[in-house]
Amino acid sequence: MNNKYLLILALASITVTSCSSSKSLTSKTPVDATKYINSITIDDLKTHLYIIASDEMEGRDTGTKGQKKAGNYLIETYTKNGISFPNGAMNFYQKVPAYYMNKGNGGNIPDSENIWAYIEGSEKPNEILVISAHYDHIGIENGEIYNGADDDGSGTVALLEMAQAFQQAKNEGHGPKRSILFLHVTGEEHGLHGSRYYTDYPLFPLSKTITDINIDMIGRRDEFHPDSNNYVYLIGSDYLSTDLYTTCEAANKKYTNIYIDYKFNDRSDPNRFYYRSDHYNFAKHNIPSVFLFNGVHEDYHKATDEVSKIEFDALAKRTQLAFAIAWELANAAERPKVDKSGN
Repeated sequence: MNNKYLLILALASITVTSCSSSKSLTSKTPVDATKYINSITIDDLKTHLYIIASDEMEGRDTGTKGQKKAGNYLIETYTKNGISFPNGAMNFYQKVPAYYMNKGNGGNIPDSENIWAYIEGSEKPNEILVISAHYDHIGIENGEIYNGADDDGSGTVALLEMAQAFQQAKNEGHGPKRSILFLHVTGEEHGLHGSRYYTDYPLFPLSKTITDINIDMIGRRDEFHPDSNNYVYLIGSDYLSTDLYTTCEAANKKYTNIYIDYKFNDRSDPNRFYYRSDHYNFAKHNIPSVFLFNGVHEDYHKATDEVSKIEFDALAKRTQLAFAIAWELANAAERPKVDKSGN
């Protein structure tokens, strides 16, 4: 073997090694979400909820001054955390007109607004994950303020904390691959009007909306769990998509280890919770949807649904699970496939 041939072999070896090394340096490994999950804290949730469910907000009835004050707080919080309104929107508001909400029911609900915030995806920005919660409640009845701390102050503040966690990840170079729309909907208590309006007049094509994660009442426990609050009901995760169900289960096992109760996931459940919160307006458009819920309790739709009764350890844990599910969906190689009828 002559020296020239040896030199050619050596150069070839260096080239292969260099290419291999370069590939290993540029390949991305999945980012562990634990750090960002742990940024969702009891203290932050408590700070937000004592404001959102305060008497100053006058029960947040749809279109009232109190609800608009609550909306201002949401926008101030998003702005403070460096999170803006969505691309294609003029501001944080999606106007929901009175005629739309009162059409066919003879109501007198005034004009109101959905509030939206947005984190753009790094690799698949045109695919949208929606995380929703309604920020309205009952308002004032017979001189009593219905503060709605659990319904749905709990879901409202969960979205604020999830958004700040995703924004922190983005600031550190680990932003979601898909875009996330944080959607605070109005008019839920009067008939799911805000979420229906969004799906009738979506900012982003419904065909590009991969999932709705809906959060409605996650700060208390119900009569079926008197000895522990380390549970959450998941409803609808397997109605349209096996992938969504699998993602929810895997995210929980990987990060939070809450007991997932499927009691109300039964299609024959007489409570029909699947049809009673905002995820349903996405699901009826064949968008995989999952509803996080703690069940009803003795203060449901009463003036006694106060912040003092919130179990903040449970609220934090369930918010962390919702974030973990969102993290996995936003960063998965493929969007959840629709492989079921949803009926």
